[in-house]
Amino acid sequence: MASHRKSRTPGTRVAGIRTPALATAALTSVALLSQTADAAPSDDDRPSLEEVEKKVDDLYRQAESATEKYNAVKEKTTKQRKRVDTLLDDVAKRTQTLNEAREELGSFAAAQYRTGAGVPDTATFLLADSPQDFFDRDQLMDRMTGRQKAAVDDYVTQQSETMEKRKEATESLATLTESQDDLKTAKATVQKKLSTARELMSKLTAEEKARLAAAEEKKREEAVRKAAELARQQAEQQEAEEEARRQQQAESGPSGTSDSSGSSSSSGSTSTTPSTSADSSYAAKAEKALAFARAQIGKPYVWGATGPDSYDCSGLTQGAWKAAGVSLPRTTYDQVEAGTTVAVSQAQPGDLVFFYDDITHVGVYIGNGMMIHAPKPGTYVREESIFYDGESSIHSVVRPA
Repeated sequence: MASHRKSRTPGTRVAGIRTPALATAALTSVALLSQTADAAPSDDDRPSLEEVEKKVDDLYRQAESATEKYNAVKEKTTKQRKRVDTLLDDVAKRTQTLNEAREELGSFAAAQYRTGAGVPDTATFLLADSPQDFFDRDQLMDRMTGRQKAAVDDYVTQQSETMEKRKEATESLATLTESQDDLKTAKATVQKKLSTARELMSKLTAEEKARLAAAEEKKREEAVRKAAELARQQAEQQEAEEEARRQQQAESGPSGTSDSSGSSSSSGSTSTTPSTSADSSYAAKAEKALAFARAQIGKPYVWGATGPDSYDCSGLTQGAWKAAGVSLPRTTYDQVEAGTTVAVSQAQPGDLVFFYDDITHVGVYIGNGMMIHAPKPGTYVREESIFYDGESSIHSVVRPA
């Protein structure tokens, strides 16, 4: 009997594998390897340490810029709040005066009622929304005495002024509300930037943090070197100026000289030029400002802070010069306009050193290429080279007094 079983067709293979079980296992392994590669990205996909450092620095810069905008809005809000309070106090006083005028008119109405003269007209006046319209009528004005007419005029004037002040106060309140909203937005922007920076730093490994610290130390050493170079240049320039003065004194001679008219002058007597007097006055103020700034060293940077326990950069400079009797604006944007711009090589102790194209940082120059400043969140008020972020980061030097 012939068999009904079909013969097996040879030749169906997968990559030389003879059995279906082995073929399935091979395909499964390939798929798993592919999935593993997708699930575990290589280190090449992570940002480099340099990229993280740059991103963090940018975020801190952006946060400092947002801080100065916050400071400006906060200062504006404070002024507006004072104005609103003043207006509301004024409205309250005017309302009291208006009530007193109304009471005086009421006494006239009572007197007219007792004498039986003009009762309906007076009563209508006291209840009218527009007194001036009513008193324009000749019939009522003819019945009023001079004192009564003066009282009515005063009442109408007080009512008009009070209404105007109420309108002004309402508009100021609306502006204040808008400024407060802007303040909340600026605050949220700062907090977001700082949060993102902290998150990036938290993802660094211990080895990466160590490398970052080493890079920052190298950067600091270069900044100190640049400061020492500036100090040397300034010392040489000062010595040259002093030598020029000595030569000028030597050429003028020890004795007095006379002109043809018989008048004489003596080189033995010293005169104080306006420039010398101004320099002396500035130095005295700068000394007080620097004494204040040094006393704040070690206190934490807190954005928006103006002391006494913490500061941001412009809050520190403002406080320092306030101690010297000089009032500076609150923000870096305004402080850079509050004085005379000088070259970096001409910087004197007490001068303000501003940084970056958007003028978002400032410190107080103490001499020898160094300054006192509140650097950024997570740091403390400290002495540091003005080249701490490179020479190109210096925007300008301003002498505020």
